[in-house]
Amino acid sequence: MMEPEDLKAPDPGDEEIEIEQDVAQACFVDTNVLVYAASSGAPLHKRASDELRRRSESGQELWVSRQVLREYLATLSRPQTFAQPRPASELISDIRYFLSHFRLAEEGNAVTEKLLELIEEVEIGGKQIHDANLVATMLAAGIPALLTHNVGDFVRFGERIQVIPLEGEQL
Repeated sequence: MMEPEDLKAPDPGDEEIEIEQDVAQACFVDTNVLVYAASSGAPLHKRASDELRRRSESGQELWVSRQVLREYLATLSRPQTFAQPRPASELISDIRYFLSHFRLAEEGNAVTEKLLELIEEVEIGGKQIHDANLVATMLAAGIPALLTHNVGDFVRFGERIQVIPLEGEQL
């Protein structure tokens, strides 16, 4: 089960904290970062937990979407190399935690229109549509940065969003 110390996001009622200049005011969190942070056996567990905590404590708004929540459920409800499937009750608790501690970028007509624009402008297809939909969600909500371990999946969108790797150099 997700523990508050694993993923601490700012309370919306907290007074605004000054953020480092190189850190965007808002950051979208990719599914893989949540999975690693929630899974103590994951190879990047500590890195993901520490990064989310650091960003939260700096006052940065952390965002997810319903797509990310569905992907989280799909990932951790099946065996992983680093974990057995999690019980439904734990997964439900995790999702409720995310909904209460992260901002939720909703999908609607604006996201669909952004997605269609991306498909017209960027060479994508197949499973890349899911990544494009995350970018479309970010663009529609005005979220400039994405924290992800799967940097290669988002390089093609680098002119539209800031891709922040969980490890390594920022793109």
